[in-house]
Amino acid sequence: MKASRAVSLGAVLLFFAAAASAQSAFAPLDQWTRAVQTGDTAALTQLYSIAPPAQTKTSQGVTQEIGAEPHFWAALAASGLSDLHPKILEIEHLQPGVVALVLRVEFNLRTDSGVQPFLVEASQIWAQEGSDWRIVQTERSDLAPRTARRLPEPAKPNTDLYPPPQEAPSEIKAALARAARDHKRVILVFGGNWCYDCHVLNATFHSKDIAPLVDANYHVVHVNIGDDYDKNLDLAAKYKVPLKRGVPALVVLDANGSLVYTQQEGEFENSMRLGPDDVTAFLKKWAPPRQN
Repeated sequence: MKASRAVSLGAVLLFFAAAASAQSAFAPLDQWTRAVQTGDTAALTQLYSIAPPAQTKTSQGVTQEIGAEPHFWAALAASGLSDLHPKILEIEHLQPGVVALVLRVEFNLRTDSGVQPFLVEASQIWAQEGSDWRIVQTERSDLAPRTARRLPEPAKPNTDLYPPPQEAPSEIKAALARAARDHKRVILVFGGNWCYDCHVLNATFHSKDIAPLVDANYHVVHVNIGDDYDKNLDLAAKYKVPLKRGVPALVVLDANGSLVYTQQEGEFENSMRLGPDDVTAFLKKWAPPRQN
């Protein structure tokens, strides 16, 4: 599932000049997190642009009502907010002084049934105003229950999991060369850093029980399809990948580059449906034949 970025970059740049490059750790999000944890409406309000008002998109539509977003997040504290973890899935430096984040915000709330896990999928665009950073555009999902997965989840997603889209052809070529030398196959994982299920699959491939199976049989290449499913479409067509069925979408190639398997029915698109046994069975089924 994708938390989209509703980017109107022209409007952002019209009002905000670029002052300095953003830091990779992006400390302003830490300020935002602390204010959410404590339910500090005033502190949150200071982090949202008022001139012009920050634009917010939710399932209810688009608004520029000042205070709407700060009040939504601050209200969580009154519901017994605990264990707040905003996971950064993607961080993109649109230009100096303008940074876009894709987030999966996980936390617990107190309910009539006890403490329960919840999540909100969100995106934020931050712009630098002098020495301060403020949110100028945001989009978020509705509050939703968070169901535990059977697959391992990353505590801190790798925001560099998917390299820039233009690097995919050379990475595939290099992986095939390695596969030819060590008699392995190549797995292409079409997706993007914004895709949480892609991060879950990556965590699974690196988990204690499954990593040895991956390492013994495959080289893995992450093919970036862009934030709008509009990059590397030639590679998707070449390997017969129906991207409209969702990502991550997997392809298995033999060492000579021939197509062994293409995901057709969104089998890995929703990691909620999968368990370690499913991933293990897939990796064993498409592993290269043993050498005599």
